[in-house]
Amino acid sequence: YLLCASGDFVKVYSVSTEETLRLLGGHADLVTGIQLNPHNRMQLYSSSLDGTIKLWDFMDGIPIKTFTVGSKLLALYTPASAEDSVFVVIPKKGERDTFQLVSVKLTKGAGQDLEAKELSVVLDGVGASMKHIAFGREGAYVVSVKDVHLQVYFFKRKLLNRFSLSTMKTKGGDNHFSCVVCHPTEDCIATGHADGKIRLWRNFHHRKEYTYSTLHWHHDIVMDLAFSMEGTRLLSGGVESVLVQWHNESSCQKDFLPRLGSPIESISMSSDGALCCTLHTDNRITIINSNLRFSRSIQGLIKSRDVKTGLVVDPRTKALVLNGEPGHLQFYSLQSDQQLFSLDIVQRQYIHQAGLKQSDLVKVAFSAQGTWLATVEESEEVTDPELQLKLWFYREETQSFQLNTRINTPHDNHITDMCFRDMDELGDDSLILVTTGRDCVFKVWVMVEDTDPEAQHSVSWSCDFVGSYHNYQATNCCFSEDGSLLAVSFEETVTVWDSLTWDLKCTFCHPPGNIRNICFGRLTCSKYLIGATDYGFLCCWNLLTCALEWSAHLNVVVLQPDPLSEHIAAVSWLSKESSLFVFKPNEPRPIYIQRNLCKEKILLAAFVPRDEPEMISSEKYLWLRKSQLFFLTDTQELMTLSTKSLEERLTPSSKQLAVEESLPVTPFSLLLGKHRRQQAQEDIDLGKPVVHNKQEQASPAVKELLHTPAHVLPSASFLCTIFINSLLISKENKSAEEVADEVEMGSEKAEDGSDEEDVTEMEQEDTSHLELLGETTCKLSKSEEKELRKIRKTDYSWISAF
Repeated sequence: YLLCASGDFVKVYSVSTEETLRLLGGHADLVTGIQLNPHNRMQLYSSSLDGTIKLWDFMDGIPIKTFTVGSKLLALYTPASAEDSVFVVIPKKGERDTFQLVSVKLTKGAGQDLEAKELSVVLDGVGASMKHIAFGREGAYVVSVKDVHLQVYFFKRKLLNRFSLSTMKTKGGDNHFSCVVCHPTEDCIATGHADGKIRLWRNFHHRKEYTYSTLHWHHDIVMDLAFSMEGTRLLSGGVESVLVQWHNESSCQKDFLPRLGSPIESISMSSDGALCCTLHTDNRITIINSNLRFSRSIQGLIKSRDVKTGLVVDPRTKALVLNGEPGHLQFYSLQSDQQLFSLDIVQRQYIHQAGLKQSDLVKVAFSAQGTWLATVEESEEVTDPELQLKLWFYREETQSFQLNTRINTPHDNHITDMCFRDMDELGDDSLILVTTGRDCVFKVWVMVEDTDPEAQHSVSWSCDFVGSYHNYQATNCCFSEDGSLLAVSFEETVTVWDSLTWDLKCTFCHPPGNIRNICFGRLTCSKYLIGATDYGFLCCWNLLTCALEWSAHLNVVVLQPDPLSEHIAAVSWLSKESSLFVFKPNEPRPIYIQRNLCKEKILLAAFVPRDEPEMISSEKYLWLRKSQLFFLTDTQELMTLSTKSLEERLTPSSKQLAVEESLPVTPFSLLLGKHRRQQAQEDIDLGKPVVHNKQEQASPAVKELLHTPAHVLPSASFLCTIFINSLLISKENKSAEEVADEVEMGSEKAEDGSDEEDVTEMEQEDTSHLELLGETTCKLSKSEEKELRKIRKTDYSWISAF
């Protein structure tokens, strides 16, 4: 298993399948450190900025203990020598940007939530990063690096030795420490530096007689170091995207694993030494064999320098599509939190050199069915950009997009927006693409048959219409839900065009300020057009009356309609905080307001349709029933709005199931609980009363059977009688009349046979459906049922002769 801190969660991956097996959720803030319990390798410690340390059974995903420290925890260490303590880095009280390494005594108690207030300071003035502190052989000493200073504290002797390097940067050298790691079996410290050097420190028990040797291959900062389990190999990584393996601390003996894709941020070794993994700046984990061979890769959401494409949803896979590696489009699965695949759009080698003008992906649009993809790439030139519009077709045979049409210089200036019109009822002819540009025009692109016999494709795309309005720059475009109208904004004015004849129907304006976003209402609100200006106004126009319906003073930076409902989400930015407003165009009052959604500025948002509508108990979140809303901030953080309360989110899902169903947390019981909830919901939808069987839930035999591990259970023949008896209903609870009826019915059924019993059950099911459809049926008495049964047995075959 591979354990990884990811946001507020800890993820448990399978090394062999790359699958996410567990998601340990319980922290209320960023997880800053994870360490295996040195005394029980099936348990995990995690620390967070929420001031708590949690002890997990990571195989079952259940928190065992929660220790509240109170202060923000920036790093976590669990040396085996400390039996009932852990070490954490916390901010020093009263001093800004100053941190301490402290020992936290973990309180022993019966409860799950415990206070851990017994702290003792070990080192002052330490670095806030996990890589700036390391514990030595058998936990005898701890090492801290910061700037050009190295501290070694010996626990038994209570001795602190300090060493400093020169601060002078000579001949390109920079002695600032970047990371530190200790040899597992010897008294040796390895430190990485900003100039790419690695220093191996020995004899540091003495302040003046210490020595160090130098290894140098990296041309820039050493990001992380790691010793193998036996200490014979040292691994290093940096911005070169190359993993270097040093043998026997010699600069002459080293191996390389190059072309890992992006700079290496962190290195970790497995407990048996068979594998190591590297964490990269593009949010990717690479698993590598001990012989320095690539094994597997786990790719998360790539943090691009600038997400110019916006957040787009792939209609086929429901994946989030946005900029990935330079020139690539990444398809990111929200369900598995992994990248599905990356599509090379620019198809040119990207050169990592500052100041070099290169082409990059700036716009993306999908057709409604996801069969066509339009991309725009342009160079970074401001005045005369090199533009390319590409149309890609999805081929089912290869399960990938294939380039269909490349259009050079589709506009004379930057392309500002584009969208598809896709009307299924009109066939393929309805599929058109509209692009808007700073060259003051919008263009309509349509599919045409390719008459060239040597052409690879039967259809291609060409320009069908060019529209403009008073020589203003075209900034935004969108189609109405039925595709009959096209709205194009030209600076301060919104124009509405007929998509069949391309006649200008009407214009809307709300000065001052240019139009920043536009969108049409959907479903019952399809007669409205919404627009936001950069002067802080949100406007709603009625397309039937061609008049302003309402306006609100709101600085909207993101305007996103839900494709499955009438709701529209508007994100505002005011006083250095982002706020969310959800509304329907026919009602000027918002149905949901969340002020101070986050401190970061939200740049993009997207509604992602759910596979099935979610059951939401809270009325204020009903607008999230069919779709889930995601945000991307200016710090490249992907966020979503949760419909669950803080307590529900902090409680692991497995624990919630156990509480709700009163069942032990086993794979079978989780499956059983899910089936029961689905069955209950189906009964509610059909109008059936939900009957809770108290006898079954309270049965000690059933509970014992589910609770007891399989390997200590007695034989099935022994359990069978007990289990069957526990399911029987005692006759003592029934009245004498009911017992007599049962005896009488039992003798009747014995005469009728099993086949007729099945028929009776089927007929009873049919009558229940008739009742639901509005038919009223009379309930028969016992004597009437007996008479009806006799009539059924009568042979009426003689009627067929007539």
